[in-house]
Amino acid sequence: MEATTVVPGLDRTPLPPPSRQLQTLPGRRSDDRPSRVEILVPVKNEESGLASSVRRLRTYLDVSYPFSADVCIVDNGSTDSTWDVAQELADELDGVRAVRLERPGRGNALKTVWSCSDAEVLAYMDVDLSTDLDALLPLTAPLLSRHSDVAIGTRLAPGSRVVRGSYREVLSRGYNLLLRTALGVRFSDAQCGFKAVRADVAARLLPLVKDGSWFFDTELLVLAERAGLRIHEVPVDWVDDPDSRVDVRKTVLEDLRGVVRVRRDAAHGRLGLEALGDEFARRTLGPTQAPLPVRLARFAAVGVLSTVAYAALFLLLRTVLGAQAANLASLLITAVANTALNRRFTFGVSGRVGRTTHHLKGLVTFGVGWGLTAGTLALLHASAATPSTTVEIVALTAANLAATVVKFGLFHAWVFTGDQK
Repeated sequence: MEATTVVPGLDRTPLPPPSRQLQTLPGRRSDDRPSRVEILVPVKNEESGLASSVRRLRTYLDVSYPFSADVCIVDNGSTDSTWDVAQELADELDGVRAVRLERPGRGNALKTVWSCSDAEVLAYMDVDLSTDLDALLPLTAPLLSRHSDVAIGTRLAPGSRVVRGSYREVLSRGYNLLLRTALGVRFSDAQCGFKAVRADVAARLLPLVKDGSWFFDTELLVLAERAGLRIHEVPVDWVDDPDSRVDVRKTVLEDLRGVVRVRRDAAHGRLGLEALGDEFARRTLGPTQAPLPVRLARFAAVGVLSTVAYAALFLLLRTVLGAQAANLASLLITAVANTALNRRFTFGVSGRVGRTTHHLKGLVTFGVGWGLTAGTLALLHASAATPSTTVEIVALTAANLAATVVKFGLFHAWVFTGDQK
């Protein structure tokens, strides 16, 4: 009977038997403790430059990198002597192991090996080491401190320095512009071969990624961003490798098909993000809560904006709808915007997880404000003298201020409770 490997924390689906799926050389370690970081170097037919790159990377980690780190060479489908070179390196160097996959595809290589790693942070970089290795610490440190969930090197942000031909520059910028337009992403560079992810986050996201080739990076980042994960970007120094083996035309076509598929899946609710669950979103994805004085100041700023918008809408609608109807409509419109602003700006909650629940609870707090302002108007109009519009605005502003105090208490203790660390 052939053995199977089950990856804990994923979908419990057995991987193909190791004898057919991969070959692994564990390499030599100076101790038995797992490293905090494992850096994957996916390769295919890279026999000429593999040894020098891995030696350079291993030396940098030993001399200049402050955390324990291993290197894993992942040979995915090479037909030259790349695997022989990888075996020699794993046998010779401490902290280097080698894995061979018969099936090609960078995404397949990353997904398979990351799913079995025992490191705290999982990273990868291109074998040509186009990215300056000094960016490795800024890439991984926010993940090790748990400040961020995913980290990417970017060649398109201020502070990066890039040396490459105009053809690849245009392709890269065009692709990332397409992603912002078609998928609404906010990260700046999907394709830089220099990324890292926390292992606990990878265990939840990897089963959702369908692509096993070059689009893997983009799909992982899109899922992470839509789940509300914190993506840390590091401007890098990057020099294009003139001997790159990437088939640009094939890669472009694969990426375009991937964009269409993800956009279609997102439109039909098939990304699978609901599988992450509220507990994971609150424990891992939630941002750090600002101190109470800061939240109060932010809430007050949002309240001022909402009050001004409410007064303007009330004056606009007053002559058309009457006082009570204008009050209801103005409050409802500003309540939705107020909840959205306070969710992101005051309480630091981002992403789609829990957004509908937050807005539904926000409507309950709207009811408090509406009750106070509607009661104030009713009392004014029950008096003997018909109040002027100015008197109405002054009274409603006072009622709104009272409602604001109640609203902050509800937001803090009920609407967004449990959504911050």
